[in-house]
Amino acid sequence: MRRSIWLAVGIVVLAPLLEAQVAPGKFLIAHRSLLDPNFTRTVVLMVRYGEDGAMGLIVNRQTKIPLSRALDGLKDAKSRSDPVYLGGPVEVGGVVALVRSRAKPEDARHVFADVYLLSSKASLERALAAGAESSALRAYLGYSGWGAGQLEHEIELGSWLVWRGDPATVFDPDPETVWSRLIQKTEARIAVLRKPPPEPQGRGSRYGWDLRP
Repeated sequence: MRRSIWLAVGIVVLAPLLEAQVAPGKFLIAHRSLLDPNFTRTVVLMVRYGEDGAMGLIVNRQTKIPLSRALDGLKDAKSRSDPVYLGGPVEVGGVVALVRSRAKPEDARHVFADVYLLSSKASLERALAAGAESSALRAYLGYSGWGAGQLEHEIELGSWLVWRGDPATVFDPDPETVWSRLIQKTEARIAVLRKPPPEPQGRGSRYGWDLRP
């Protein structure tokens, strides 16, 4: 009976604590049960998060559209054959980009670590003119967006798992396997968190849930 109580408490506590970790630079990993075609088997990098809503970019949906076509009209994009990514279902006619840079690029928004969001034509032009390689520059068609409270509700329902972001995964050369690798890590972590603690050996014993991934 004691084991069942611990397990129930752990499952209830897990969701809100994971929800509290949502922030720019975090990954949202689609749960296996999420069947929405816009987000099935996706990994979304959060780039903005606040009381008024959230914005993210799907980092593992590579398209066959070359950068030269997506940024037609930009001189330094003409020779770029690296593909663009589908950032999400919102405003797919627009282009934004993520770039890795030691210093903050002009007119860029810091996301986390050395990753910055470029959302203006001028900032994209400067990044291309500076010679940013495909390993440090990713362009996205559209983005993923949630209204106030919407993302929190989806996390509560179990549609998304929250995980720490890292630049290497954002710019991974093998995006098709990113989701499968991360879903295994998060599921393994959740299995550990849901494991009940050992039986108390005496008075004064303390137990808690360590959610640090």
